[in-house]
Amino acid sequence: MSEGAPPLRVVIVGFGPVGARLCEELLPAVKTGSMALTVIGAESDAPYNRVLVAELAVDRADAAGITLHDPQESMRAGVDVRLGTRAVSVDRAIKQIELSNGERVAYDRLVLATGARANIPTLTGIHRPAFDVDSLARSGASVIGADPVLPNGVTVLRDLADAERVRAAVSEGARLVVLGAGVLGLEFALLAAGADAEVAVVHHGATPMPRSLDRGAGIVLSRALREAGVEVYAHSRAESVGFRTGDDGEPAFDALVTADGNYVRGDLLVLSCGVGARAELATAAGIRTAAGIVVDEQLRSWSDDDVFAIGDCAHVVERTVETNALTRLPGAPSGLIGPGWRQAEWLARRLVAESACAALPAAPPAERDCVVMLKADRVDVAAVGDVDVDIWDASPPDDSAPLRHVAQWADPQHGRYLKLVTRGGVLQAFTSVGMPRTAAELTLLYDRRGELPADRSLLLRMDGADDSAIARSDAFAPETTVCLCNGVNVEAIGDSVARGNDTVACLGRDTRAGTGCGGCKPRLVELIERFTSSAQVAPA
Repeated sequence: MSEGAPPLRVVIVGFGPVGARLCEELLPAVKTGSMALTVIGAESDAPYNRVLVAELAVDRADAAGITLHDPQESMRAGVDVRLGTRAVSVDRAIKQIELSNGERVAYDRLVLATGARANIPTLTGIHRPAFDVDSLARSGASVIGADPVLPNGVTVLRDLADAERVRAAVSEGARLVVLGAGVLGLEFALLAAGADAEVAVVHHGATPMPRSLDRGAGIVLSRALREAGVEVYAHSRAESVGFRTGDDGEPAFDALVTADGNYVRGDLLVLSCGVGARAELATAAGIRTAAGIVVDEQLRSWSDDDVFAIGDCAHVVERTVETNALTRLPGAPSGLIGPGWRQAEWLARRLVAESACAALPAAPPAERDCVVMLKADRVDVAAVGDVDVDIWDASPPDDSAPLRHVAQWADPQHGRYLKLVTRGGVLQAFTSVGMPRTAAELTLLYDRRGELPADRSLLLRMDGADDSAIARSDAFAPETTVCLCNGVNVEAIGDSVARGNDTVACLGRDTRAGTGCGGCKPRLVELIERFTSSAQVAPA
């Protein structure tokens, strides 16, 4: 910032995990006075990890354990933090946002980190809100940034209030019906079954997790779900919700009615049908939206150079003459916390450079597909890329790339399945069920773009009784990434353990490892044991 220049006024709308990470990264600029930062959060609570809300609902975590940021820290640094307040309109002409309490806040740069809301499926008996331009014009500001009101006994699982609603039902021994068989719905179903709740999962496909798994993996996973105590209704397209009169005299959920004639009774219906970007604030302001708020590779809105979007609400599309002319844009928000955090960190560098009148950083590299993991005590699933390829596929590549090869192994009786897709020996996609060690090794190889062993069967030994035939030293190499969400490697974990952080919680506070999707926590435990043992036997 040149001497005498006013600070750059930045407003962040959204104080979830991604908005909070951006706020943290901007604190040094706020402290130096080069930036004036305002953060608007619709919830009254401190930012927390939504990925772990299901664990909170079954008492596997507490609110403090999933909290990511203390708003008081930002306030002490000079940030104007507004909690429990929604942004309801943006006046781009005068660069002001209007809040639900009637106040207005001016900005030079506006960052939308509004995240996503749970999708409400089309079911008779439940109102499904719409957020297109015409619907927003009819509904007004009351729906912007707000969640729909659901009938008694029907909930989603996105925030702390939802978690408390589910926790009360589980503690009362209620029968739970989960609609949807994506990764989050299945994780919750398994957690609830592990807490001795009666759980049924209803989905319209042949197998669960159809976006990530092929048919073989889906069949093995279905069997594992049933063995874990989860009742599964496949090929069941939900059509309506049946109600009964509750103890308070009001209608309450009684059953989910499906097209094939099932009347799936329960006490609580948990909707887990994916998420959609909270983009209505941008839509109402005339900013282009598609699957989310449309931004270029520098996370800048196509419609306004002073507006940026990050996280689950950001639909990143390269802006060219061709894409600009499309009515339907390719891609969608990633829906994963790691990419959102990386977007926040890069945008922070850009805004800090702008506030200091310094050279702007180059655009961040495009995100590669991220490994999707289902985390449960008795069921391990990992998948990435397009695995819906026939094992005998020998189609020539479209260009000069090597041929694609597929390897597959299945042991349904013991709940194990593995499928690999490679080109030139390099892993392009894989899916793994019931093979956690193999999945961990494949994740490392995929992340590094490393070659698989020529004898693929060696990978199977990792989940056997004796995996000594395979050298796994790379898993402990200093540069090996442990936490993919936060980019924390083995060396950083070792340094943190040496400083006395010998629990997963302590490592999370010190390095942020394990605070994202939580999939790396078993690896963190393993590394803690390795490094503490090394310290104990080290010479004095």
